[in-house]
Amino acid sequence: MLCEKCNKNPATVHVTKIINNNKTELHLCEDCARERDDFNWFTSFSVNDLLTSFLGPMSPARSSGSIPVVKCDKCGMDYQKFKKLGRFGCQNCYEVFKDEIYPIIKKVQGGAFKHTGKRPHSQNIRMRTSREIEELKRQLENAIKIEAFEEAARLRDRIRELESRQQQEG
Repeated sequence: MLCEKCNKNPATVHVTKIINNNKTELHLCEDCARERDDFNWFTSFSVNDLLTSFLGPMSPARSSGSIPVVKCDKCGMDYQKFKKLGRFGCQNCYEVFKDEIYPIIKKVQGGAFKHTGKRPHSQNIRMRTSREIEELKRQLENAIKIEAFEEAARLRDRIRELESRQQQEG
């Protein structure tokens, strides 16, 4: 949908006004919306701004002034630059700034400092199969130790079947 005012840019601001049970809708681009007096509250929004708003001052241990500003020894990122950018410079930053980011992650993720997000379904199946193979290999070792050779042969065949299926899928 194009902006109703300039008819050039895509409409990214959609406003519905209801005054005295009279409904009007406006579809404008950001530039045209900024020009309107009744949209003087309009500011662009970014997810980065939202996330960095969670970042408060540094931890008490590091903000006391007696400890120098901490920087990542791999990429040179400091906490103030992280707050401004909303992303780290490298994976080492997660360890360097863990005292600052852990409280934020705890709030957002419900306490877990470990990613527990979703994976594609096919990856879950591969991981489940890999775990099953590892468990069967442990059982096979035990079966051989106690000389349960029929059970060992059954486990060996199941492992081969799963590994073969995994190679065909992967």
